[in-house]
Amino acid sequence: MSRTSPIPARLCGAFLFLMPLALGQTAPAAGQVQSYALTDARDLTGRGVKLEPVEYLGRKAVRVTTDETEDGLAFFKGLEFQDGTIDLDLAVKPTTPPGVRMPGFLGLAFRARTDGAHYELFYLRPGNSSAEDQAMRNHSVQYSAGPDFGWYRLRRMWPWVYEAHADLALEKWIHVKLEVSGRRAKLFVNGSSEPALVVDGLKGEDLKGQVALWGYAGEESYFSNLKVTHAKAQPLSNGGEAGGEWTVKCTSDSGVFQGLMKLERAGGKVKGTWTGSFGSDLPVEGTWRDGYVELTLRGEWKPVGPKDPPGAAVATLAGWIDGNTAKGRMKVADRADGQWMAERKQ
Repeated sequence: MSRTSPIPARLCGAFLFLMPLALGQTAPAAGQVQSYALTDARDLTGRGVKLEPVEYLGRKAVRVTTDETEDGLAFFKGLEFQDGTIDLDLAVKPTTPPGVRMPGFLGLAFRARTDGAHYELFYLRPGNSSAEDQAMRNHSVQYSAGPDFGWYRLRRMWPWVYEAHADLALEKWIHVKLEVSGRRAKLFVNGSSEPALVVDGLKGEDLKGQVALWGYAGEESYFSNLKVTHAKAQPLSNGGEAGGEWTVKCTSDSGVFQGLMKLERAGGKVKGTWTGSFGSDLPVEGTWRDGYVELTLRGEWKPVGPKDPPGAAVATLAGWIDGNTAKGRMKVADRADGQWMAERKQ
């Protein structure tokens, strides 16, 4: 298993999940704040992890440790999250032998199911922040979503979109603030007014769920001062239908591409045609999952400059359908990267 991966096949990390609301309890109101000092482990029930109240770098915290053969859950009562802000202090101390590279992995999961199989996750690799290699530096802050969108798939399919550099350090307290609104999230680090990472089009399957602290084997993970400020939930629902005629506009670093897309869906499969940029009546194929689509079409590339050769255009659109609108990431392989938006013709 590569040490650049924080998510082994069986999610061999440590999750601290915050349990659902008690039966019959109403959802949190906008503006409601729920705080956990995490100065001890009395409110935590660990399974597969060791939880210890400690003092680390001058503050009380909970230390979480695990190994590479166990998953772990430790549940809190009284917290379910959909939209709002989560603040957290965290630190990591690698415990691997000398010479074994360990950049440290720890972070914050949200909208998670209590079985740990479905979640959204922002996590940090503090040891990468000051690396000599720029590519490694850019692996400091990461977004992923389980079980289908781990770091490897996102990095290969959408390079540099779901990870970024941030000024971090091992064995020091780091403050993170996560702002979540509908399908969009921003991660802020150490009080910065600008986000270190923005994800527009969260890929998780659920719009609400539990919150979790996330750690990893080969290290000691420390967590303190969790605060959740709930916001009014955005009026979204999953299950958007892909079938129909769509007018599409793609805005990229190589210009604007437009077209008409006619789609039909049969279960999780989508087929149709595209007419516009890249050609006419081009076959479109892809997948659908509860309103999330990934579509591919193949056509011809028209050069945008004298040094831009003609050739094949393999375009990919990935994103969410919400009612009669859709949006997400787009790319033309080796030629363009950007975003797309679409409206269903009535």
